[in-house]
Amino acid sequence: MKLAATKVPVSTVWTSPDAPRDIDAPATAAQPDVAAWAKSMDTETRLGLHGRTLTQLLFAEPVLVRSERDGWSEIVAPWQPSSQDELGYPGWVPSSHLGELPESATDPVAIDVPSASLLAEPDGPEMAELSFATVLASIEHADGYTRVATPDGGSGWLADAALRAVVEPSAADDRLRLGELFLGLEYLWGGTCAYGLDCSGLIHTVGRVLGLRTPRDAHDQAAALANIPLDEARPGDLYFFAQDGKPIHHVGFVSAEGMLHASETGKRLENGPLTDERRATLVAAARF
Repeated sequence: MKLAATKVPVSTVWTSPDAPRDIDAPATAAQPDVAAWAKSMDTETRLGLHGRTLTQLLFAEPVLVRSERDGWSEIVAPWQPSSQDELGYPGWVPSSHLGELPESATDPVAIDVPSASLLAEPDGPEMAELSFATVLASIEHADGYTRVATPDGGSGWLADAALRAVVEPSAADDRLRLGELFLGLEYLWGGTCAYGLDCSGLIHTVGRVLGLRTPRDAHDQAAALANIPLDEARPGDLYFFAQDGKPIHHVGFVSAEGMLHASETGKRLENGPLTDERRATLVAAARF
């Protein structure tokens, strides 16, 4: 295996090199346009992602490459813990999306706004538009900007107003505030970026911004986090849902209104009361 890093803003992870459809070409292009891809899909097309997409990698996210064939790389993503593999979340990405790990640096920072421009210089031309929850190592600070290490030995600048120090302490209110940035965003199976989130992707990405190592999938999140009695859950905790005798299939942030969550394909991220159907399948709660 070899170490690599994602060198595009968002790389979608697929079940196999044969999984993408013609309509998925914007997501698998050498320079993917995930925003355009998400915008192009109606509900039926999004439902077709089930069994095709698994998760997404963000810019500079490290991966372990297990094998390569026909322009694709079999990877595991160590920043996304999974019961499927002790090394991280497994899947396939276009090899063109991967580059060399950024040079070592300190003081990781995370993008805590929906998206931010990576600039060649402070107030200079844009190199890329990066998604919420992108984590980068900082090199220096100057005049309201931070220079960060990028893949393949490069660097760029981000406005400090778009960043949060990963080591900065956080509270329950921070989790809800960050999740609410995406109210109205359409659900995307396997989504972990500003252009689409699924239920566990919301929890995982918010946790990443706050320096919390959270598994990628809902059932793994329930297993890894400290379970609490349902009647002790408070805003910022998590609710988990399952059908009788089946694994956990849904998760959301407990909120004063009820639950902040990415509901399901065809719906949008919302914050509101639990429906009777949700209450009937509510099986556990957990706390970070």
